Amino acid sequence: MSKLEKLVEELSTLSVLEAAELSKLLEEKWGVSAAAPVAVAAAGGPAAPVEAAEEQTEFTVVLVDGGDKKINVIKEVRGVRPDLGLKEAKDLVEGAPQNVVENVSKQQADEVAKKLTEAGAKVQVK
Repeated sequence: MSKLEKLVEELSTLSVLEAAELSKLLEEKWGVSAAAPVAVAAAGGPAAPVEAAEEQTEFTVVLVDGGDKKINVIKEVRGVRPDLGLKEAKDLVEGAPQNVVENVSKQQADEVAKKLTEAGAKVQVK
C-alpha cells in the first residue's frame, strides 16, 4: 500500500469534528485556507472518501497500430473476438485505431493487450 493510500485510509476514519480540527491545524501550519475541502468533508460525511476512491471498472482495448506482423495480429484479434470473420478482423486491424474489446474487466483488458502486443501490435487500454 502506498503512502497516499495509507493517508487516505487514515483520513477516512476521522469524524467531522476531527476533520475540521485538522483543517484548522493545517491552515495555521501552512498559512492556507482549506474552506472548500472542509465543506466537502462535512457535507459528505463518511461516504465522501468512498466516492473519491472509486476506480474505473470497465476498460476498452484500442488497437492503435497493426504493426509489421499484421497476419499475426489478425490471428490474435480473431482469437480474442471469435464473433469476427477473417475479413472483419483484417478490416479492424487495417482500420486502426479501432476498439478491439469494450467494457471488459481490467484483467481481461490486460490479457487482450498482452496478446496483441506480443503479436506485434501497438495497443492502448482506456
